[in-house]
Amino acid sequence: MANNLKTTTMSWGSPGRYIQGPGELENLPKYTSMFGENVFAVIDQFFYDTLTEKLSRLYEGRPGVFKTVVFNTEVSEEQIAEKTAIARTIQPSVIVGIGGGKTLDTAKAVADDLHVPVIVSPTSASTDAPTSSLSVIYKPNGEHSHARHYIKNPDIVLIDSRIIADAPVRFLVSGMGDALATVFEAKANQASDSANYIAGEAGEFRRTKTAMVIAQACYDMLIANGLKAKLAAERHCVTEALETIIEVNTLMSGLGFENTGCAAAHSVQEGITAVPTAGRMLHGEQVAFGTICELVAENAPVELIDEVMNFCMSVGLPITLEDVKVEATEENVRIIAESSVKNSYWAAQPAPVTPESVMDIIFAADALGHYYYDQKNK
Repeated sequence: MANNLKTTTMSWGSPGRYIQGPGELENLPKYTSMFGENVFAVIDQFFYDTLTEKLSRLYEGRPGVFKTVVFNTEVSEEQIAEKTAIARTIQPSVIVGIGGGKTLDTAKAVADDLHVPVIVSPTSASTDAPTSSLSVIYKPNGEHSHARHYIKNPDIVLIDSRIIADAPVRFLVSGMGDALATVFEAKANQASDSANYIAGEAGEFRRTKTAMVIAQACYDMLIANGLKAKLAAERHCVTEALETIIEVNTLMSGLGFENTGCAAAHSVQEGITAVPTAGRMLHGEQVAFGTICELVAENAPVELIDEVMNFCMSVGLPITLEDVKVEATEENVRIIAESSVKNSYWAAQPAPVTPESVMDIIFAADALGHYYYDQKNK
């Protein structure tokens, strides 16, 4: 099932600037002024009132217009069109998105529609989406619709690590689950010689050596700092370990997935979402179990499996179907496997699969997780 690209050309994509540190959101006027005077900000409903008041004060006395709108529904084409129409009334020089992934995806889409720069400022380190050049679009009822791909990544990714430290710790841990898959999926794409996600509008390209180095560093720093970062975040403390994991979850994982590609881990994750009775889990939590499945599919060395399983247990990432709120029945696992093979990234794996072989992989991964829990509880 290898892709076997017919080109030796490589491609690389990344944000124009990445800025991370405690209190950095207060410097937003300095960063927006690099692009012009009129600023249109899409702000998540959970932060809208407090940040609109705070940021409005920061923009007082400055030339131009600072306007905010609340994001409180879904990333739909209808929502994007509505926000774009409001933004057009002030002829913005730059669009700003502040909040979760859906808020940021909306801001990216508005900026693309208006052909202006975009600054994204995530309020949690739960996914690697902020750095990417795409938005995941849903229907108004919440059903997945499609993805919008852009010809460039965000102009600035601005992260206030104090805000991240005050966010629910579960979001940070979920981001670790997303980051955990990065190096394994990168190596799978390398082995199958599959295309990355950069400059797809111009063709298919290989990953750079830089991307592979970053993917490996993403894993190494995750293992070394994950538990320390979680403990710090539980006390709302900004430490060097937490800063490292924010960068791992957001920048390293983001550059890794977009410049190398997804594979089995995200395939299983997407399959899990197809189970009607599955609980509402975060993306990275599902990816963590998908990573265990990928290690099983690739028959990874025991030492590596041991390191990954112990890491997941130390920070609280899922390692069984039960952990992702899926009952381990033949019916549920078949749904995951068939949806996974039909819609996702198994083609990036170096070996072919069928729904039946994926079912075996999932059941084996679940058994592996239970084995490690049993060993821990002895």
